[in-house]
Amino acid sequence: MRNNVRGPTSALTEFLRESGINHALIRRRGQQQQQQQAEAGPSNASASGNQDPNIVAEQDGGPSAPTEHVVPDSDHLDSEDEVPTGRKRQVSKATLEKQKLAAKKRAKKHKDDDDYEDDGDEYTALSKSFWTSKSSNAKPSVGSLEKCAKCSKQFTVTKYTMAADPPPGYLCHPCVKASGTDPFKKRPAPRKRKSAAEKRSIVNYQEKKFPTLVSLCIKIISQHINDVEAFGDIGSVNLDKIIRVLCRNRSLTPENVTLFYDVKNTSLNVYDGTKLEPPALITLALLNPNLTSLRIDFCGHIDDVVLNGWSTSLPSLERLELLGPFLIRVPAWINFFQSHPQLEAILLHQSPRFDLECMSTLAACCPNLTELRLKEIGKLDDAFLPYISCLQRLEQLDLSSPSTSCSEDGLIALLKKCGERLTHLDLSNHIELGDDFLKYGLQEYAPNLVSLRLDNLPALTDEGVAMFFRAWLPSVLTTLSIARAPNVGAQALPALLDSAGSTLSTLIINAWRETTTEALENIASARELRILDVGWNRAVDNFVIKAIMDGCPKLEEIKCWGCNRVTANCPRKVSLFSLSVFGIWGR
Repeated sequence: MRNNVRGPTSALTEFLRESGINHALIRRRGQQQQQQQAEAGPSNASASGNQDPNIVAEQDGGPSAPTEHVVPDSDHLDSEDEVPTGRKRQVSKATLEKQKLAAKKRAKKHKDDDDYEDDGDEYTALSKSFWTSKSSNAKPSVGSLEKCAKCSKQFTVTKYTMAADPPPGYLCHPCVKASGTDPFKKRPAPRKRKSAAEKRSIVNYQEKKFPTLVSLCIKIISQHINDVEAFGDIGSVNLDKIIRVLCRNRSLTPENVTLFYDVKNTSLNVYDGTKLEPPALITLALLNPNLTSLRIDFCGHIDDVVLNGWSTSLPSLERLELLGPFLIRVPAWINFFQSHPQLEAILLHQSPRFDLECMSTLAACCPNLTELRLKEIGKLDDAFLPYISCLQRLEQLDLSSPSTSCSEDGLIALLKKCGERLTHLDLSNHIELGDDFLKYGLQEYAPNLVSLRLDNLPALTDEGVAMFFRAWLPSVLTTLSIARAPNVGAQALPALLDSAGSTLSTLIINAWRETTTEALENIASARELRILDVGWNRAVDNFVIKAIMDGCPKLEEIKCWGCNRVTANCPRKVSLFSLSVFGIWGR
């Protein structure tokens, strides 16, 4: 019983079905063609005179012809009446078995095809000659001779030969040029579509400057630092540039870092101490005993042994900045603070073991502190604030990114005691701070701030920030960062510019959700602005960027990441050092 289930058919199968071409028709045509060849075969053979030379040799009485090996048609092995008569064929038994097996496989495949489709929908591919006849109008091969369809002159076909319009035929080069078409014109390359990754890539437009001789020398030295024996007298500024390049490439090692050591050094900055282990850090203090300022970033190898060694090896140290001193415990901190009562700046970033006992010792032993940074200190809370408020000379304070936010009341009490002296304040990520802190803390007790950072304070509102800036008149505010404040926008920005726009050099209002185009264009009134971050503001477009560029002659850098209305045709000028754009979606 035949299976009536039909599967999907291709476009060619549909075409053959509509044209009435099926398996039965093709079989019938094949049989007719075989009959015609059989009827015309003997006459054609005798007329042509091209007989087999072996047969002629037999008729003339010559040597007998070798036996002819004829391979039978595998499609008709089972029908004995179709085996041609004449010369006997010598075929091995193994060959016959293989041919029978192949015939069975083809028969089985043919049966599966019959089960797949109905009798009227059977498909058999046409011969190649059927399709080659359809493509007779194909372009002639290069080097062949062709007659021009217009002037009838014969010409040689080249790869620049063009078809006649209207067809058929081809034109020679003079006729093509006479029609106003240049046959030798190079076709434009197809426009390449940007991938999703390319559309989301950051685009930076930077001013290209010719490198100076000093920068070239620094680059060569950094590439061959392991071959340098001594720098000589090249100045502290150039030494700092070289060590910056080495740290950027993570190439600073205990072997080459000694090139920067000198007993006369009073300041040393190591911007990547990843490869400096405890012995190298102890050697640093021994070879630079007169240091008054020391900065080491990524100093994860500093432990109690190193800090206790610094307590005696660096007697003149006044400023210490460390990024990532994870291993230092409380007794080592206490010993170091007690041995350095002259400390004026302690800047710590990511020191999880620094606790309240360390803070109390620091406030008691180092009363002359003017800079204090406790950034990402896990144990920082309101209990630290009374000890910080005891520092009578404190001018710069950074308590950003604690594990637990300090309360508004605790920070207002802190500002009440030392807010008037503060010039730099960073309270980012204290998520409990809101409009009351601005009104009763900063507005009343911090009139002399030069730098203010209040990033990621979701409790701030547009009305509260606007009222704060209308009432707060700082003397010289140059840096203001209130990023990731989703409820701040249209009202706060004009009030901010009216309050401090004339003195601002750095303004960061990243991710202000409700800003308007008119408010953003008013940023052009900040004539001293050098760095601007308006990323993730919905209203930023090409016109806003152009207005800001035209109004801020000192502008060096604009960050507008995530501003989807800024396109690739965004205006820019040569004096702009950097324009960082994220979110150009292939416009």
